[in-house]
Amino acid sequence: MTGKEPAGALARILAGETADSLESRTLDFKRQGRSREDALRMLAAAAACFANDIGGVLVVGVHDRIAGAEAFEGTDLDPLRVVQRIYELTEPSLIVSSHEIEHAGRRLLVVSVPRSPDIHQVDQRTTHRVGTSCVPMTAAQIASALADRHSVDWSAGDAELDRSDASPVALDIARSLLRQSPDPARRRYASETDGDLLRILGLLGPEGRLNRAGALLLVDPGPQEDARDLAVYQFRKTPAGEPTVVQRIAGPLLRTLVRVLEIIDARVDKTPVNLPGGQQVQLADLPEAAVREAVVNALVHRDYRLDGPVRIEHAPTRLLVASPGPLVFGVTVENILTTTSRPRNPALARAVRVLGLAEEAGVGVDRMYREMVRVGHQPPRYVEEPDQVTVTLLGGAPNRHVTRYVAALPEAEQDDADTLLILYHLLTHRVVSAVDAAPLLQKDVVESQEVLLRLSTEPVAMLEPTRETARRRAPNYRLRSPVLSALGPAVRYRRGQGDDAERKVVELLRAAGQINAQMVRIALDLDAQATSRLLSDLVDRGLLVRVSESRRGPSVTYGPGPELPAASRRRPGRSRSVEVDENPLL
Repeated sequence: MTGKEPAGALARILAGETADSLESRTLDFKRQGRSREDALRMLAAAAACFANDIGGVLVVGVHDRIAGAEAFEGTDLDPLRVVQRIYELTEPSLIVSSHEIEHAGRRLLVVSVPRSPDIHQVDQRTTHRVGTSCVPMTAAQIASALADRHSVDWSAGDAELDRSDASPVALDIARSLLRQSPDPARRRYASETDGDLLRILGLLGPEGRLNRAGALLLVDPGPQEDARDLAVYQFRKTPAGEPTVVQRIAGPLLRTLVRVLEIIDARVDKTPVNLPGGQQVQLADLPEAAVREAVVNALVHRDYRLDGPVRIEHAPTRLLVASPGPLVFGVTVENILTTTSRPRNPALARAVRVLGLAEEAGVGVDRMYREMVRVGHQPPRYVEEPDQVTVTLLGGAPNRHVTRYVAALPEAEQDDADTLLILYHLLTHRVVSAVDAAPLLQKDVVESQEVLLRLSTEPVAMLEPTRETARRRAPNYRLRSPVLSALGPAVRYRRGQGDDAERKVVELLRAAGQINAQMVRIALDLDAQATSRLLSDLVDRGLLVRVSESRRGPSVTYGPGPELPAASRRRPGRSRSVEVDENPLL
């Protein structure tokens, strides 16, 4: 929730949109109504709803179904009284801030609600924000939310099982995974005794018994009919078709993880791609690393206090993974790529990382984004609902042009999510600004501008500022011509003929020092009228300037104008050696 969001929304309402169309998870509009006390109770309930989620802003004095100036009804509520009554009406007491503003000639009230470490209720009713609505919370959701906010590790709790209850088959799987590790120290763990291996993995509690993470990973639920399914896998030949394969997979979790990954891999097609240098690689339609992160994250970071299995729906070019429970407190769909990692089950997550099934904390989601985009697929799509989080991967045959271009980038850039997300965006958009990039990268505008500036300089030199915005502090950027050529048909648009013509004029000017209409006509194969329009436009924009006494006719000579990049300018009469322009026009 940014401080600019209410101001921007109010301006859009005045311009003709309705408030209800602009409400979000962190923004709500309220009318005061006739009774001040009823209005204060309404605001207390709405504030508690925001605080139980991720916080937000209430704007009081706006009709949510009327557009234009008439929507601003105003309010006479006192800001201090609002803060006081919200504190008194919520349990436990909630502290908010409130201030008045004027908009369209009306007095409005802005109430800012922080996300809270507690769960608040009003009149014994507990709700949280889901989309643009306040929805009642269940007892399980309240317990889970409180545990997350107070950093209680459910997976570290005592499972009341002896270490001998660990399945020998599951322990063998753990040792097999450790033997495959590239880390020599981890490979040595495979030869440890059962007790020492459990200690290394952090799966024993203080009394020497298995903790819940150990029980989940290693204990076989047995043949009983009510054994809990940890995952349900469905395969469809088309995304909307009927399932042709349905498998319900019970514990232990370690066996479930390995089994699900094997099932998916067996049904993923691979495409051979030749990289620069002649190396051929087999690339999966759904990148293996992205699939692994989606499945492991769902099974490791789900809320095990809630019922239900992880649901996996697989089609040849699509994978959907739905995990019980909301995102961990403080993590949202809008910051999941950049927020500090906060695993819901730290003990379980640590054991899975040691076994090599997951990335180190904080880079798993980042890796999912990288692996999808580097082969030309769109980034993972997250949806959060009250009781589950869904991630969808949309794959298909890898885009060879994108794959080859990424493989030719400096090694550090090949694994940089910011670089790849900007590249992906510019496959379908001609330009990108820091404002455009901020939600894409899940960073603020200043950080986003730093990313764009880095990508416009060596050694990457992927981007260049557009000629119209090059002098701005935060210009618009586009792909350079060599990058466009390398990406070929992966780019959904092409630069217009006018852009190509201007570039050729600049190249001719760099080579000759000065030009005239005849030179341009011959070089670009244009008629007299088109040549005249092109040169007049370049003069009007300051890219060219007339350097001859003649002002009309074929004898007019042109030189570099004041708006032409400095590296492209030469004074007439100098040597005709070609200068290298590190930031060419266009």
